[in-house]
Amino acid sequence: MSRLLKEYREKIVDDILKSSGYKNRMQVPRLKKIVINVGLGEATQNPKVVELCVEQIATITGQKPVVTKAKVAISNFKLRKGLPIGCMVTLRGNMMMEFFDRLVSVALPRVRDFKGVSSKAFDGRGNYTLGIKEQSIFPEIHYSKIDKVRGMNITIVTNARTDEEAKVLLQKMGMPFR
Repeated sequence: MSRLLKEYREKIVDDILKSSGYKNRMQVPRLKKIVINVGLGEATQNPKVVELCVEQIATITGQKPVVTKAKVAISNFKLRKGLPIGCMVTLRGNMMMEFFDRLVSVALPRVRDFKGVSSKAFDGRGNYTLGIKEQSIFPEIHYSKIDKVRGMNITIVTNARTDEEAKVLLQKMGMPFR
């Protein structure tokens, strides 16, 4: 069991239960999944980029990502239907908690001039999306193996009904909001 999952079950649930109007421990919001998505626009010219990105995301998350393919052809972007244009991975359970713990405690503080993440990135249903500009903030990635700086979108899906409930949950779990 990960450190954060243990802390969630022993402390965070009780804190949220006391501060809110929940009657039962099972009503307290929790993380359902974390989705990491990387778009590779340059993969149309250089297909080897996809392999490098898959390797890096697998190193960061501990799980092999799925290569996403173009659904429609767009001639202005030299894109044909079925070409690989990105990769994504969905984390659940213990791997999700491990990744979230590393993201909050190790990776985000390594961002240059970091003052906290925006509290406006909620979608209205309790899910939070975070954009990262470079993959080098993760300590698993060796700087010498980076061919080009790439960003990623990290979506944290919760079962909270409102954004306020999700924000309280993420704050208790260590997400540094501004």
